[in-house]
Amino acid sequence: MVAVDEHGEPTKAAQTTTELQKKIDGLQSQITDMHRARETTGENPDLSSEVQNLKEKLGEHSKQLEQSAEKLSQLQA
Repeated sequence: MVAVDEHGEPTKAAQTTTELQKKIDGLQSQITDMHRARETTGENPDLSSEVQNLKEKLGEHSKQLEQSAEKLSQLQA
């Protein structure tokens, strides 16, 4: 039951409690998702190393792209 004031409106404390409960529910949902992701990664140890390899490749490609952009701007000048 929600506490109400003399006008039948929820009290500030009741509103704050409701807002906090919504935040808690959202955080619990995020935690559940994180646990599922951890379990998935734990079930597939190769996944973690594959993600790391992809990050490294992305870094290399980003550097190459920057160098290509610099060369292009030099050629255009």
